[in-house]
Amino acid sequence: MSERVAVRKTYKLFIGGKFPRSESGRSYLVQSSNVSLASRKDARDAVVAARAAVKGWAGATAYNRGQILYRAAEMLEGRRAQFVALGVPGDEVDAAVDRWVWYAGWADKLAQVYGGANPVAGPYFNISAPEPTGVIAVVAPERPALLGLVSVIAPAIVTGNTVVVAASPSEPLAAVTLAEVLATSDLPGGVVNILTGAITETIPALAAHMDVNAIDLTGVIDTALATDLEVKAAENLKRVLRPASADHDWFADPGLARMTALLETKTVWHPKGV
Repeated sequence: MSERVAVRKTYKLFIGGKFPRSESGRSYLVQSSNVSLASRKDARDAVVAARAAVKGWAGATAYNRGQILYRAAEMLEGRRAQFVALGVPGDEVDAAVDRWVWYAGWADKLAQVYGGANPVAGPYFNISAPEPTGVIAVVAPERPALLGLVSVIAPAIVTGNTVVVAASPSEPLAAVTLAEVLATSDLPGGVVNILTGAITETIPALAAHMDVNAIDLTGVIDTALATDLEVKAAENLKRVLRPASADHDWFADPGLARMTALLETKTVWHPKGV
């Protein structure tokens, strides 16, 4: 009887809830595994998928979005050993699970904290309510690979945005494995899209894309690249989140800043009385 040959895994992209290979057919080697090398065409396809998901995801109830983020925490907890086998420290996996739960808890509370009735002089109700910005392009931090990724995805989607994420090119396995977690977490296809490969190829295309509403440069460590991306983003007045500082503590309490930075505030006036 011949010895069995193990099936070698190819880590693919995550676009529109599916796992396609790069349209270019390219891949690169990480930890003896083939990882898809995303192209600009893949980036554009991811934007199309993210835009198609905006209406349904933004229109979902905050309670429902919170349930789905909590489900992601449950599924991640169940795959803890798999992430540890990929080299992710156990305490980081635990922190990533807790981070999903933390943001899930804010899903139906943020509007009460960030919005509300405003006092005005006159016979009017004046109400401010937060709304999602739309499609967000995100550069994930290189380390911590998993916790950093969750920390940029969760605050963007809990408020109703959809994201196209450029994973760290040197730490892509945790990103694609997280995509497998999300694919089994009741998350609608297109809400989260993950691209692996060189960010210098995909992110400039996303920064210049006219259907991307904001760009989060958290994981960009090259200051010249960050400046170039901001210039590209200015062409359609994208909101820009600047790179994180080198000493940023990803294990610390994240606060509300990442959620509120990706919200628009709509203010409505309404007459009161007869």
